[in-house]
Amino acid sequence: MKTHTLPVALNDAELEEFGREMDAIREDTLDALGDKDRKYILRVIKLHRSMDFVSRMIIFAGLFFHPLWQHAWAGQTTMLSLFGIGTLMLGLAKILENMELGHNVLHAQWDWMKDPSIHSSTWEWDNTCPSDTWMKSHNIVHHTWTNVVGKDLDVGYGVLRVTPLQKWNPLFLPQMIYVFFIMMLFEWAVALHDDHVDEWMRGKRSFSQTASVFANIGRKMWRQARKDYIAWPLVGLLVAIPIRLSGYIPVLGPTPDILPEVFLYVLLANVVANLIRNVWAFTIIFCGHFPEGTYNFTESQVEDETRARWYIRQLLSSCNIKGSRTFDLFAGNLSYQIEHHLFPDLPSSRYPEISQRVQALCSRYDLPYNKGSLTRQFGTTLIKLTRMSFPGGSTEQKIARA
Repeated sequence: MKTHTLPVALNDAELEEFGREMDAIREDTLDALGDKDRKYILRVIKLHRSMDFVSRMIIFAGLFFHPLWQHAWAGQTTMLSLFGIGTLMLGLAKILENMELGHNVLHAQWDWMKDPSIHSSTWEWDNTCPSDTWMKSHNIVHHTWTNVVGKDLDVGYGVLRVTPLQKWNPLFLPQMIYVFFIMMLFEWAVALHDDHVDEWMRGKRSFSQTASVFANIGRKMWRQARKDYIAWPLVGLLVAIPIRLSGYIPVLGPTPDILPEVFLYVLLANVVANLIRNVWAFTIIFCGHFPEGTYNFTESQVEDETRARWYIRQLLSSCNIKGSRTFDLFAGNLSYQIEHHLFPDLPSSRYPEISQRVQALCSRYDLPYNKGSLTRQFGTTLIKLTRMSFPGGSTEQKIARA
C-alpha cells in the first residue's frame, strides 16, 4: 500500500524498510569512529595552519622584490609571481578552513571526540557569517526542510527562482546578475542568510525585532574585515618598515611611496584570496543542490513525515560531484552531498565509504542517485537558473537516475 506522495515507486512498507537500512548505516559508522578519524581531523587542521602560514610568508616575501625598493633584485615579474603563488595558496587555505573544517565542525561531526578546541560549541570559522547564526539557518532550517518550497531558505536564497514551484515575477529577469554577485560575495551573502533577516526583508518582522540579529552579524563582519583588510596589511607594513630603515637591502635613493604600496599589496592579496574561496564555495554548494535531476517539494508532501521519508527527500534533493580525493578534501567532502544530507553529523571523511553502501541500497530499491562531473552539475545548474529567470517552466520534475 502506498499512502505517501513522494515521487518514488516504493510502497509504505518498502519505504520504511529503506529507512531502517539507512539507520543501520548510520549506527555502523558511529560504532566504527575512533583513532583513525581523530588523526584525520588533526592532520587537516595542521595542513590548514601550515598552508595559511606559508602562504602569508610567500606574500610577504614578495614585498622584498617590489620595484619601488630599487635594489638589484627588485622586479615586477618576481614580485607578481610570489604574489600569485602566495595568494593562491592563501585562497586554498581559506577553502580548506571553510569547507572541510568550519562547515563540518559546526555540523557537530567531531563533537564525539569531546575536544573543546574542535567542537561545534566553540569553533568560530574564517567567514563573515557568525557560527551561531549559520548553525541555525543551515543545520536546523536547511537540513530539516531541504528543498521544501516555502520552508527551506536555500531554495533560491531569498532572491533566486530555482524551480517552477516558485511563482515568477519580473524581479527574477536579471537573476543571473544576482547569481554573479552572490558568487563573488558569497561569504557576505551567507552572513545575511538568516530566517529573521528574510522575514524583515519581506516585511513580516520589524527592524527592532531583527536588530539583535543584525548586530551579531555586523560584529562578525567587522571582525572579519578588520582582520583581512586592516590587520594583515598592517603586518605587511611592520615587515617592510624595518627593512627600509635598516639598510640591509641597498636602496638607491628615497622611496617615499613604498609604505602605501605595501599596504595595498597585502590588502589585494587578501581580497583575491577571499574571492577564490567565495567562488569555490559557491560552485560546490550550488552543484550540490540545483543541478538537473534535483527535486523540490511542497509543504503538503512533507506533512507527518517519518524518518524514512526524510531520508528519501534528502536523497532526491542532493547531488554528488565526481572527483579525486584531493578534490573531495577541498570540497569539504560536499562532493558527497547526498551522504552529507543523509548523515550531516557524521564525519565527512567517512562519506566515501558510506557512499558505496548508499549507492548499493539505492540500486536495490531502484531509487535515483544523482552523481556527475563538476562540469555537468555546474553546467545544468547555470542552465536551470537562466531558464527560471523567465516565466513558466514545467512543474513535472525529472529525477536523475543512478
